[in-house]
Amino acid sequence: MTSPTRLPDPYGHDGGANLADILERVLDKGVVIAGDIRINLLDIELLTIKLRLIVASVDKAKEMGIDWWEDDPALSSGARRKELARENAELRERLAALETGRAQEESP
Repeated sequence: MTSPTRLPDPYGHDGGANLADILERVLDKGVVIAGDIRINLLDIELLTIKLRLIVASVDKAKEMGIDWWEDDPALSSGARRKELARENAELRERLAALETGRAQEESP
């Protein structure tokens, strides 16, 4: 009788790379995937889509100069507070201007 053969483990048994190790390496180094999609009809460009995907840790992204999430009010409470403070100051200025205009109208 022949015994069934087992396929070899691609990472071996002694120093196997698991998903956590691979993810750690990807986040540490960063991965960039870029692609462009163009739709032309008779040499007339109808649509261009540029896709850029970056997978990296926050530290690596900051090292590369990417920190857009820090200024987005939807993603950062600090940015949300800044946005509310700016809006509050703008409304106070508008209110002061309205009150000044009303006071000038009432004075003889």
